[in-house]
Order: sequence, then structure tokens, then C-alpha cells
Amino acid sequence: MAATKRDRAHARRQQEERRARARARRRRAAGLVAAVAVLALVGTLLVVGLAGGGSATADGAATAPAATATVAGACATGPAGARGGLSLPDAATAEGRTWTATVDLCAGDEQTRMTLELDGARAPQAVASFVALARQGYFDGTSCHRLTTSGIYVLQCGDPTGTGTGGPGYSFGPIENAPADDVYPAGTLAMARVGGDGSSMGSQFFLVYQDSTIPSDAAGGYTVFGRITSGLDVVQAVADAGAAGGLSDGPPAAPVTIEGVETQ
Repeated sequence: MAATKRDRAHARRQQEERRARARARRRRAAGLVAAVAVLALVGTLLVVGLAGGGSATADGAATAPAATATVAGACATGPAGARGGLSLPDAATAEGRTWTATVDLCAGDEQTRMTLELDGARAPQAVASFVALARQGYFDGTSCHRLTTSGIYVLQCGDPTGTGTGGPGYSFGPIENAPADDVYPAGTLAMARVGGDGSSMGSQFFLVYQDSTIPSDAAGGYTVFGRITSGLDVVQAVADAGAAGGLSDGPPAAPVTIEGVETQ
């Protein structure tokens, strides 16, 4: 019982620290938005650059890398920065059971929350990796860098660099629990990977907000390791705002930041 109380107290302290970091990020974002407004008044054009390099994607396709910064709403932040050097946890740590992940988000300009159910029985390696990264704070302060609004309908997250090229310093495979019919229903939580490489999964994952058929490639399909049990409407609202610049594949026009992830 004492150990349980200590664990709960530690979890509360971590949550309070994450909230404090989130408040600081919102203050910085508000200042950035105000600065941009001043620049607009004096006729200065702010150009958002694109980072180079390939990416791990929901559909294995090479896409335009995400913008390094987005200015829109109170959640606007730059990339969190590279977070590598981690080790892949043993799949056995997922314990072959169902996990719950509570994800605190800032979407557009609102604080919100999403709940995920993680399938440790059907995708133990992917769940073990996600849980370990969440508990190390890997996802804290990271942005969801890619939104697709045509053909497939996903929001992709989990890259601290915000470019689609970042990862935890390890990759894993093979593919787990991919649908035989290539259909990923709305609410699906799956791992992104490099096209044709079933051992290229790392930290990046995608949230399906509308039923999507994503064709398998030479490596197979995409690891489904869970589903959204609440908060799908949040992702759908981000999708309704579209991708930046009116594109069908790019950074979301309404920025989305993961502020913290609790797993149990």
C-alpha cells in the first residue's frame, strides 16, 4: 500500500510538472502570435521554412516534410528537438494485456484530452515501446506534424523534431496486427514506418479520423496497436481545419501539441 501511495504521489508530481511546462509553452506561443501580428502590421512577410530529409509515414510514401514551426492559435510551438539514445523495451513488458493512455493535448487554442486503449495482446512490441516512451516523457511537448485529408485520413504524431524524420534512437519490427483487408476504421491507432521496411517503426504513430484504406506494400500493412476510446472528435476538428496552405498532406493548420501522456 505504501508503495502504491508513493507511486501515486510521484505520478501527481509528474503531472503537475507537465502542466507547468504546458503553461510556459502557451505563454511563449501567445508571445509569438503577438509578435507575428506586429510584423504583419508593418508589412513584413514571415516565411516558414521546410526541413529536408525523408520521413516515416502512415502510408509509407515520401511526402513533403513538415514545417519547422506553425503560427496559428495558442498552441503554436516550434519542434521540441531530437530525443534519441533510448533503448527498445522488451515486448514482454506489455504483459499481453490492455492498457489505457490518457493524452493531454493543446489543439488549435484549446486544452483537451484524448483517451487511448492499447492492445498489448495483439501488438506487444508496439505497446511496450509506446508505454516506455510515454513514461520517460518522450512525447511531452511534441507536435503532430502531418495531416492527410485526401485518399487516407490520418493525423501523424510522435516525432519530437516535427519533420517526420525523428525517432527514439531505435527501430523495431516485424509488423504486428495489420488488417488483412487494408481497412483502418476511424479511431484506429497505428504505427508509422518507412515504405517497404517492416522493421523501421520507432516513435511515430498515426490516428485515423475517418475510415481509410491504406494499401499494403512489400513489407505488409501497418501495426495497429490500439484505438481512440474518447477524443476522436478532437482529431476530426483538427482535420476539418485542414492542412496548412490548403494542402491535402502537410502540417495541420490548427496546431496540435501533446502535452503529456499517462499510461496504466
